Amino acid sequence: MDKRTELIITEINKLLQIGNGLVQYGKSNGSDTADEKVQELTKWTNLSGELIFKLYPNKSSQYNSHFQHYRAKMEMTRLHSNNYQPLLELMGVLEAIKYELESGLINKLKTLIQADIFSDFLEMGEHLLKEGYKDASAVIIGSVLEDTLRKIAQENNIEILNDKGKFLTMDPLNIAIEKIGIYNQLVKKQITSWADLRNNAAHGRFSEYDDKQVAMMLQFVQTFSADYLK
Repeated sequence: MDKRTELIITEINKLLQIGNGLVQYGKSNGSDTADEKVQELTKWTNLSGELIFKLYPNKSSQYNSHFQHYRAKMEMTRLHSNNYQPLLELMGVLEAIKYELESGLINKLKTLIQADIFSDFLEMGEHLLKEGYKDASAVIIGSVLEDTLRKIAQENNIEILNDKGKFLTMDPLNIAIEKIGIYNQLVKKQITSWADLRNNAAHGRFSEYDDKQVAMMLQFVQTFSADYLK
């Protein structure tokens, strides 16, 4: 689990702790809600909503939808023994998100989305190659390979930026990934070869490779992405 995820879980735990305190207050309160509790509940609701939206920017996501639904049921100035259930429901949303974070489901979902994006670009590269645009195809396929290496590095806590804060190129990423045993030297050599082809395409050295090599590169990247982007 990376540090960012740990920080988010810590924040959720804090919100759940505050929420539990508010629930206990609501259960025992038989009259109007104290001003400080109204303020605390308002703050808690806003912080929880903001956290959920940051994790799930799509407003139509189930967690955003559920949160807004339960939030609408809550009367902010009337937290008492007959009206604390919506708060429990809101806390249930946070508990579900916490579970996803702890089990890695959010990261797995993002990986699946990333894989779909890569697949779309590879299809584009394949189409360009079939239409006779081998150079544009090589650049796109090479970019997918580079992004795949970057994703693998991130999943294995390998630095992806250099000292100047810029993304590392394929060669240092390839070396670092092979060094920790994610794949063997044969795969490393293949990646080096395809990185050279992509660089030739990107720098206008179009006579250094042909259509067949680009087709082989496409096949390699398709297999490599499927095998290592998990």
